[in-house]
Amino acid sequence: MSESVRYSIVVPLYNERESITPLYGRLKETLDLIGRPFECVFVDDGSTDGSFQLLQEIALIDSRVTVVRLRQNAGKSVALWAGFSEACGDYVITMDGDLQHDATDIPRFIEKLEQGYDIVCGWRDRHEGSWSQRASTWCANWVLAKLTGVRIHDFGVGFKAYRRELVSEVPIYGELQRLIPVLALRPGTRISEVPITTQPREHGVSKYGMIRKLPVFFDLLTVRFMLRYLSRPLHFFGTAGVVGIFTGSGIGLWLLWELVRGVNVIDQHGPLLVF
Repeated sequence: MSESVRYSIVVPLYNERESITPLYGRLKETLDLIGRPFECVFVDDGSTDGSFQLLQEIALIDSRVTVVRLRQNAGKSVALWAGFSEACGDYVITMDGDLQHDATDIPRFIEKLEQGYDIVCGWRDRHEGSWSQRASTWCANWVLAKLTGVRIHDFGVGFKAYRRELVSEVPIYGELQRLIPVLALRPGTRISEVPITTQPREHGVSKYGMIRKLPVFFDLLTVRFMLRYLSRPLHFFGTAGVVGIFTGSGIGLWLLWELVRGVNVIDQHGPLLVF
C-alpha cells in the first residue's frame, strides 16, 4: 500500500460463514467513506464450516484483507492476540464477526481516537435478555470497575478501539479479552466510551454461554494481582512472609515459656510445635 495503514479492524470469528460476506461489505462501505488507509484482519478461530476458505477468496480480491488461521478453536482472547500481532495500523478496532456490532458505529470510535483518546470502549445503550441477565451484567460491570479502578460501563462488549502500541505486547489468554482496556493502561493513557447499537444475531448461534463466564472471576484475580504486584512482588510475598515470621515467633516464644515452666511441650503441644 502506498500509504501507511491508519486503522486496522480486527475481527475474530468462529463458524460464521453466513455472516462473513455481509460483514465485509458493511466494513468496506463504511471505511471507504472515511477515506483513510485501512485494513481488515479476520482471525479464523479454527472454524469447521468453510469460513477460512471464504475469507481466502475475499483476500484474493482485496489486498486490504488479511486472514489469520488458528489450527484449532483457541478462544476469543487468543484470536484477538493473533490479530493484534498481524495488525499494522496506527489504531486497532476490534469487533465481533456475528453482525451484532454495526459497522456504521466505527466513525464514532475514530472520532474519539482522532481527538487524542488512546482507548475507546463501546457502551451498549440497551441490553437484551431477561431482567436477571441485565441485572447480572450490571453487577458484573460494577464489580469489575471497582476492582480494576477503570471506570467504564460495559466490559463485556467486544467493540473497542486502541492505539496499537498499547495492545501489541499485551499477553491475553483465557477470558481476558474483557479486561484488555485494564491491561493496556499506561500512565497518562486517556480512555473514553461511545454508545453503540447491537443488532439481533442474523445467523448461527451464540458461542458464549453461562459456563464461559465462570473463568472470568479467576482471570480478574490474575489481573488484580498483575496490576498491584507485578512490578513489586515482595509487597505480596513479603507481607505473607512477615505475617508468618511474627506468627511463628509468637508461637515459639510461648512454647519456650512453657518449656521453662517444666511443661513437656512435645507431648502437650506437639502439633503446635510443628506448626
